[in-house]
Amino acid sequence: MSQHDFNIANQTASATRVDLNNALGALASLSSGTAAPATTFANMLWYETDTNWLWVRNEADSAWVRFAYFNQSTNQSAFVDDTQIVNTSGTQVGLLGDQSTATWQAGTGTTQSLVSPANVKAAVEALAPTSVPTTAQVGTATAGLAAGAVGTYVWGRKNVSNSTTYNFGSTVAGADFRPSGFAVGITTYGNVSTTALSGTWRVMGYVRGDSSDSENLKYGTSLLLRIS
Repeated sequence: MSQHDFNIANQTASATRVDLNNALGALASLSSGTAAPATTFANMLWYETDTNWLWVRNEADSAWVRFAYFNQSTNQSAFVDDTQIVNTSGTQVGLLGDQSTATWQAGTGTTQSLVSPANVKAAVEALAPTSVPTTAQVGTATAGLAAGAVGTYVWGRKNVSNSTTYNFGSTVAGADFRPSGFAVGITTYGNVSTTALSGTWRVMGYVRGDSSDSENLKYGTSLLLRIS
């Protein structure tokens, strides 16, 4: 570890030899030291021994550019976060570093880069729905929903005798229906709850209405899907 001003003074032969050896030692060790060399040159290298960073002097000889990190314990090298990857023209095409969650959510950027598992998780969670939608979603998981909640199904029987026919896809008020079922041996309208349904439902079958006909028609049963 040594540094030198790389200026060989006019001196005796023996002193010149020592001066040359010191200059060559500085070159061989990349002017290493805990502080930057006092005398600098454009494009010179300096290895900072207390932080393990290798620096390059810019062409204007006005500042140091951080180049690479050397782990002295594992003998591995690394690069500073947010280091750009460029093509042969110097145009950025990639990035050695992560990008913001908003960038991943937008999904429009073309710069290749590293991404942390935490940012992937945050982007996915930010795009996921945070509440049950007001319209039914057939095919989604409804096992965790309470009975009668939006998105659930029920067998429903008309709550009152009326001549209304409910076609497939009709929207009906829950108050017009009660949870129902079927019973072997009962020729009328089967089992029925005494509590009317809440909310709004969609008829997923067919209920014929005829107030002058038998109780099977007056109190028809169909599969219902709650939509709100």
